Amino acid sequence: SISGWCYYIPEKWAGGNVDCGGKSQSPINIVTRKTVKDERLTPIEFKNYQQTFKNSLTNNGHSVKVNIPITSTISGGDLSTTYKAVQFHLHWGKDGGPGSEHTIDGEQYPMELHIVHMKSSYADLTTALRDPNGVAVLGFFYEVILRVANMAVFVFSDVSFSLPSISLAQLIPPEQKLTSYYRYRGSLTTPPCSESVVWTVFETPIPLSMDQMKAFSTVQFYDGTSMVNNFRPVQPLNGRLVYHGSLLALRSHFRLSC
Repeated sequence: SISGWCYYIPEKWAGGNVDCGGKSQSPINIVTRKTVKDERLTPIEFKNYQQTFKNSLTNNGHSVKVNIPITSTISGGDLSTTYKAVQFHLHWGKDGGPGSEHTIDGEQYPMELHIVHMKSSYADLTTALRDPNGVAVLGFFYEVILRVANMAVFVFSDVSFSLPSISLAQLIPPEQKLTSYYRYRGSLTTPPCSESVVWTVFETPIPLSMDQMKAFSTVQFYDGTSMVNNFRPVQPLNGRLVYHGSLLALRSHFRLSC
């Protein structure tokens, strides 16, 4: 049990966290043929994602998390305002097996990165989570390939250790590959499961080698067992729509309307 909730049994979370039993929970399975094309979903504008920073990577008992000490923001893409990055963390399987939280047409990737942002007007995440649109999370899948170069990768076993200088831009694909994504309204994927999240899940996965992927299986839960399969199962859509933004779709739309 971690902070009053048992990470190993997601089905029991709602017992101590009422929102975990809500109607707009995350993650979800994205059925691509049922997504709704939305021309308002223009490319996200990333500001200060290139700036490097140093911080510690912390094992918080159910993932590994890095707080972001600089002001990096996202806007555009039909987000209601500017959101600033707060932290990033990861969810993975075992030895490179299925481990992402979101799935695409039932396919589960080996790992998923979440970069958590809150509205720039808020001072802390707790306040932002009281706003139905207070938090914006960017989700990125990882795929295993034979050879990988120039990616920021972490290997760790301790509770906390200092990272080399990194930038958020180093963690994700180049901006020109981030023009196609899915958008829906959902929640945090761990307790308190607050339904305050505008989700953006990108189509282009991040490449990772199998050795790099397997390194994540060496992380340990607080009780000393291996931290593997630390993903929440997909949740019911309950009538929510999933929107799809793509630069190619936008271009064809503008050609048709001219």
